[in-house]
Amino acid sequence: MSNILLKNKPLNVLTWFKTGGSCKYFFQPENKEMLKKFLLDKQDNLDIFPLGAGSNILIRDKGYNGIIVHFAKLNKITLENNGIIRAQAGAMDVEVARFARNHSLSGLEFLVGIPGSIGGGIKMNSGAFGSEFKNVLIDVKAINKDGVIKTFPKNELNLSYRTNKLDSNWFFLDGRFKTKPGQKNNIQKKMKEIISLRKNSQPTGVKTGGSTFMNNENFKAWELIDKSGCRGTRLGGAKISEKHCNFIINFNKANSSEIEALGELVRERVFKKTGVKLNWEIKILGEK
Repeated sequence: MSNILLKNKPLNVLTWFKTGGSCKYFFQPENKEMLKKFLLDKQDNLDIFPLGAGSNILIRDKGYNGIIVHFAKLNKITLENNGIIRAQAGAMDVEVARFARNHSLSGLEFLVGIPGSIGGGIKMNSGAFGSEFKNVLIDVKAINKDGVIKTFPKNELNLSYRTNKLDSNWFFLDGRFKTKPGQKNNIQKKMKEIISLRKNSQPTGVKTGGSTFMNNENFKAWELIDKSGCRGTRLGGAKISEKHCNFIINFNKANSSEIEALGELVRERVFKKTGVKLNWEIKILGEK
């Protein structure tokens, strides 16, 4: 194992909920060569989980008995020919939107409304305000647990609502995104509108994990949650947001168990009321 591997690293500081236990090992590569070397040198069979912004994840209180690879330092954004933007997995979505704006390139404005990183966005085919990753992605470069690096065109990922079909042994290194020329002031105006819409419709500036449950072509999760009388419901230090009831907020020192239990309570109530089983959009990781 590498000598820059940390043991029993607390993960609560790395997630937006600010909850959860420690991981067995923690590795933060500074470049893809360092990551490749780590994967080639790794001697054990522990599971590996790639962590980005920590915005759409709940780490359980007992922690994660595996290796967290934190992509925060793999965050370069570069401009290629024909307005193509390449962004590493750890780059924040909002930074990619700003980079495009600064180069008078349009099409990525929606990223300003997604509180996450590029790697997570590709993995979840994240979307907001009428667009999603699959609309702008060209291809991705990924590395597997054996250190093999390969480029996958978008169609091989089979991106669909909040999911991709690539084997979980692959970790995204970067993605290339198409844009079109635009007027900087128009791009900025659209980004401001998205930021305003988000602030008006979603809880911001609080400890939350983003959308809790997945929508479906037949329903919006928040409508079912509201219909089932769950808006504002509390359990311990966790509550369902009054502003947007598909968000759970850690409002008073909740632990991960309380957040997960509140989510399960909502799922139960929605099922009893509507017959619909909501699926978690937030990734839950670790030991119960």
